[in-house]
Amino acid sequence: MPLSQLHPFEGHPFKVLDDDAMAETVDSIRQMGVANPLIVRPDPDGGYEIIPGHRRHHAAELAGLDTIPVIVRELDDDAAVIMMVDSNLQRENILPSERAKAYKMKMDALRHQGQRTDLTSPQVASKFRADDEVGKGVGVSGDTVRRFVRLTNLIPEVLDMVDEKKIAFNPAVELSYLKPEEQRNFLEAMDYAQAAPSVSQAQRMKKKSQESGCTLEDMCGIMDEVKKDDMGQIAFKTSDLQKFFPKSYTPRQMSDTILRLLEQWQRRRQRDQQR
Repeated sequence: MPLSQLHPFEGHPFKVLDDDAMAETVDSIRQMGVANPLIVRPDPDGGYEIIPGHRRHHAAELAGLDTIPVIVRELDDDAAVIMMVDSNLQRENILPSERAKAYKMKMDALRHQGQRTDLTSPQVASKFRADDEVGKGVGVSGDTVRRFVRLTNLIPEVLDMVDEKKIAFNPAVELSYLKPEEQRNFLEAMDYAQAAPSVSQAQRMKKKSQESGCTLEDMCGIMDEVKKDDMGQIAFKTSDLQKFFPKSYTPRQMSDTILRLLEQWQRRRQRDQQR
C-alpha cells in the first residue's frame, strides 16, 4: 500500500523518535525491506489508519520507500485501541507518560465495551474492573495501573520531567492531584529549591491543595525542608542564605559561592598552620 495512504492512529500515545534504534530499523528496511506488515483499518474520511506499526511506517519513509506491506482489518474504535495499546506495550523502554496514556486509553475502551455489551449481566458488569483487566495484560496490579493513569492529570511540563527522571514516579502520582495552576507554581518552587520533591513533600502539597489550596509560598516552604534521605548532612534553608547574596542569585549560585569561599578559607588556614 502507498505510504501516502496511511496516517497515524488518533491519539497515539507512543512517541516515534529519530534515535539510534530508529536508525537501525531504517538500515534494516533498506537491506531487507519491511518484514512484518502493518495492521491498518479503513478510515471513513479517506485513507487508512495505522494500528500497530507507526515506527515501521516512519522508518520506511526515512528509508525512501513508496509502499509498505499492510494487513487491512475491519475494527471498531474500541477493538482498534486495545490492539494498538497491546502491541506497543510489548516494547522495551516505555516512558511513564506513554504507559500512563496507553493504560487510560485501554481502560476507556474496555469500559465502553462493557457498557455496550453489558457483559451479559448486571452482576458480571458490577464486578468488572477495567484497571484490573489492563493490569492482567501486562503483569501488574490494578492499583499500579490506576497510579500510572493518575499521571495523565499532570500538565505537560511536569509530565516531561517525569519522563526525564527529574521527578520520581511516586511523588509525581501525588502531584497529579494538584490543580493545573498549582502544578505551574510547583515548577517555580522546584526551581527555587533546586531539588526534586520527596513523596512526603508531594503528599503535603496534595493535602494542602485539597484542604484550602496550595500557594507558591506554601510550596517553597515545603520544598525548603530537609528530606529524610538528607538527614545527617548539613543543610541550610535557602531563605536563610538569601540575605547574604544579591537578589538575582539562584540557589545553585549561592551553593557554588559558599563552596568557593570555604576552599579559600581552608587554604588560608593551612598556610597559617605552616607558619
